[in-house]
Parts: sequence; structure tokens; C-alpha cells
Amino acid sequence: MALSVSEREQFLAEPHVAALAVDAEDGRAPLVVPIWYQYEPGGEAWVLTGVHSRKARLIEAAGRFSLMVERVRPSVRYVSIEGPVTRTSPMTDEQLDEMARRYLPPEVVKGYIEMAKAEHGEQLMVAMRPERWLSSDLGSF
Repeated sequence: MALSVSEREQFLAEPHVAALAVDAEDGRAPLVVPIWYQYEPGGEAWVLTGVHSRKARLIEAAGRFSLMVERVRPSVRYVSIEGPVTRTSPMTDEQLDEMARRYLPPEVVKGYIEMAKAEHGEQLMVAMRPERWLSSDLGSF
């Protein structure tokens, strides 16, 4: 059963790990990778990625990407969004902190941020406006 607008937006706002998909080069399947993301109902979804990563290059070339999140308990449910890139900017400390706090227990956030700054290199924030939605709750099995 398809989710209502409110149900799908609330589900997407939960801290799931998304599968990001973006068109790849000629002759290759789309790039699909797991990624942390941020979303608030009614707003844009955004991700952080390396400035010089393949993912960043492909998103820039395509001008759009998809995110898909799912769970299997207490019921099988998923939400998929696709839309255009609305803005990109160098990652800020505030964005890194927000993303880390979304996914990690409070006691490890500081250590994660220190590691990310030291090891991940220059990062980019990429925002997308959801244009197309797919969603379903398949129930419990």
C-alpha cells in the first residue's frame, strides 16, 4: 500500500542509511552507494560527499540523483525520491555536526567529527528537491 504524503515524509525524515543512485558514464550501470542524508518534511534532502569523488562528478554531470531508504521491521516499508540538484556548497562544520548527530550516539560524535576532518578530505554538501516519490508499506511477514 502506498504511503500518504505525511507518512512518506516522516519516514524519510528518520535516520535511515540511504542508497544514492546517479547516472554513470556511457556503458555503465548507475552508481549506487550507501550514504547518510538529511531531510525534514517539506524540505530538501541533502548529502555530504568528497569534492573530488566519482559520486560528486556524476551528480554534477547528471544534475539530479535518487535516494532510497527502507526497513524490514516492524513492516517492510520503503521511500524513494528523485529530483534535481538545487544547490551545492563546501561542507560547513555545522552540517558535519548535524549529520553526525543524526546517525551516531552522542558520546562518539566528537571523535567521529575529528576523524572525518582528518581523513575524508574536502567535502561538498549537495541538496536535492524531491520531485518524484515512490513509497510502499508491504506489511509484516
